[in-house]
Amino acid sequence: MSTSRFPGFYRQTLEQRRDHILKNSALKEVSLLDASSLSADQAALMVENAIGTFALPYAIAVNFLCNDKDVLVPMVVEEPSVVAALSNMAQLVRRSGGFASSCDKSVMIGQIQIPNVQHPEQVIATLEANKEILLKEASSCHPKLQERGGGVRGIEFRSVLYDEPGEESSWMVVAHFFLDCVDAMGANMINTIAEKLAPHISQLTKLRVGLRILSNFATKRLARASCRIPVEMLSISKGNNKVSGLDVAQGIVDAYRFAYADPWRAATHNKGIMNGIDALAIATGNDWRAIEAGAHTWAARSGQYRSLSKWSLKRDEDEHMFLVGSIELPMQVGIVGGSIKIHPQVSASLKLMGNPRASELSGLMAMVGLAQNLGALRALATEGIQTGHMKMHARNLAFQAGANPEEIPTVVEQLSSEHCFTEARAKEIIAELRS
Repeated sequence: MSTSRFPGFYRQTLEQRRDHILKNSALKEVSLLDASSLSADQAALMVENAIGTFALPYAIAVNFLCNDKDVLVPMVVEEPSVVAALSNMAQLVRRSGGFASSCDKSVMIGQIQIPNVQHPEQVIATLEANKEILLKEASSCHPKLQERGGGVRGIEFRSVLYDEPGEESSWMVVAHFFLDCVDAMGANMINTIAEKLAPHISQLTKLRVGLRILSNFATKRLARASCRIPVEMLSISKGNNKVSGLDVAQGIVDAYRFAYADPWRAATHNKGIMNGIDALAIATGNDWRAIEAGAHTWAARSGQYRSLSKWSLKRDEDEHMFLVGSIELPMQVGIVGGSIKIHPQVSASLKLMGNPRASELSGLMAMVGLAQNLGALRALATEGIQTGHMKMHARNLAFQAGANPEEIPTVVEQLSSEHCFTEARAKEIIAELRS
C-alpha cells in the first residue's frame, strides 16, 4: 500500500470508510468486512456445540508507520476510544519517523514433567547423556517444518522445587524443548512432540511422566517496539489551556514510573497495553488469551508485577529533548493454522496488513501495545482518560435517544460541550434539532 495516512477518516460515513479501504489496500471484497461472512457452519468447525455467531465492532487504526513501512491495523474491540487513541498516537509518532519493531525467531517451548523425583541431579544426568537421542526423536515429528526453515532448536533439563506453605515439598524434573514454528503459533506442533518424547523420557529415567504440554511463557519469542518523539510535538493547546511538551513528556514518564513501582497501578497500565494487542490478535485469528498469559507472566518476571513498557526523557548530542518509549514482551502469534484459514474476516485482516509473516505481525502487535500505552498515558497526564471515553459514550446515548446518523455528530458535540451525558438531555437536543 502507498500510505496508511488517511486524514479525516473518522469523519467519513461507514460506507465511505469501506470504499476508502477497498481502494487503498489489497482487500477487494467488501463482504469480508461483515460478521455474516462467518457462517454458522464455519463456526461449527471451530468450536463444539456452536449455535450461531457473535459480532463485535471491526475497525481500522490508521496512520501507522513501522520500520519505514505503512500499515493498516485491523481491530476487533468494543471499548470506546481504543481505535481513536491508536490512530492519533500513530499520527504523532509518524511525524517523528514512526515506530521501530523487531521479533525473535518463532521459537516456542514445550514442557515434559517428571513429578516426585527423589534425586533430581541423577535424573538430569541421565537425560543429558541421552540428549541426542531425544533431539532425534523430536526432530522426526515435523519434517515439513524443517523444509520451511523451522524445527527443533534444542532441549534442556531443570529441577523445580514444589514448596507451597503447609504442604509437603517435593522435587520434579522438567524437560524444556524448543521448536521454531516459523509462521505458526505452534501449540499443536509442540504438543505432538511432547507426547512423542514422554514415553522415551519415562523409559530412560524409569519414572512416571506427568504433564507434557506447551508453555505460554514464550521467553524465546520476544517482540519489541520503540519510538522517539521530540518533546515539543507533545504540547497541547485547547483554548486558553496550554501544556508544554516537556510537561506532557514528564507527566508520561511519571505515570510510567508509578506503574513500574506499584503493582496496583501496573495492572491497569498493562491492561491498556493489551487493549490494543488483544484487538489486533482477535482480528488476525490469534489466541489473545495465550498472549495475555505470556505478557503478564513476563511483567512479573522480577518477582514483582511491573509495567510492560518503559518511558524516559533523553537528550541527543545537540541537546534536543526526546520522549523515548519501548516495550518488550513474549508474542506467540501465527498466520497459518487454527481458525486462520476458516474465518473469512481473519484472511481479510491479514490482506489489509499486507499479508505479514508471523515475525512481522509479532512486531506490529508490540507496536500497537506501545502506541495504546502512549495514548493512555498522554491522556492521563493532561486532560484525563475520561474525556475521550465520555465522548464515545455520548454517541451511544445519541443513538439510544433516537438520533438518526445525520443528527448524531451534533448531539455528541452538544452533550460534550455541556458535560451532560444523559439520555434525557440527548432527547431534548434531538427535539430541538427537529423543531
